[in-house]
Amino acid sequence: MNPSIEVENLSHAYVRRAQTLEILRGVTFSANKASYLSLVGPSGSGKTTLLSILGGLEQPQSGRVVVAGHDLATMAGDRLAEYRQKTVGFVFQHFGLLEALTAFENLELALTLSGTPAARRRLRAHELLARVGLSDRLDHRPFELSGGERQRVAIARALANGPELVLADEPTGNLDDDTAASVIDLLESLPAEHGCTLLVVTHNRALAARARTRLTLVDGQVQTDTSTEVSGRHWARPAGPVR
Repeated sequence: MNPSIEVENLSHAYVRRAQTLEILRGVTFSANKASYLSLVGPSGSGKTTLLSILGGLEQPQSGRVVVAGHDLATMAGDRLAEYRQKTVGFVFQHFGLLEALTAFENLELALTLSGTPAARRRLRAHELLARVGLSDRLDHRPFELSGGERQRVAIARALANGPELVLADEPTGNLDDDTAASVIDLLESLPAEHGCTLLVVTHNRALAARARTRLTLVDGQVQTDTSTEVSGRHWARPAGPVR
């Protein structure tokens, strides 16, 4: 199977007040298509930087980063923008929804920006919102939705353009435990159902333990754990409807 993510000897640094800060130092890992990975590490360890590079928000300074056959070091401008639109889906802690738009319109906008024809946009938005259990919330704006519902809209939007990679940055950070569990259940279903690779960044180690491959960033370097015997791996599903 061809890897979905290949990172080889990735290093990245920032210059601040005449000092060079090494954020990533020789990071190397790979992931197959439709795999599920988690990424943990203390603040300042490089998680956000690594996520930004994989998402095409920053270019790698040295090393090799290939996602779904795209060599990110060779891409810039329109090619990088197209990569962000069509190859990567983003899920954020604060949802990132446009407050003036309904749930349906938030999805339709993502599809419009990628050039999807109008009839296909409407069908796709309906399909995805039904998939995340929000068929009865199409015309609701974000302030009319619960935290769990808003995150489900965000997940649907991340899937809008059929991405190869979904990056979820602290997707349960603003949710209570029961709602967080149901959102993670939904995220975990994505690789099998949509064929995408899922990378979840979290501070919650019980949540991280649910992933088949667990990456830990410490001092800019990555440690990989793929063992199956991990304490706290199974997080109980909540009873009752999702809020």
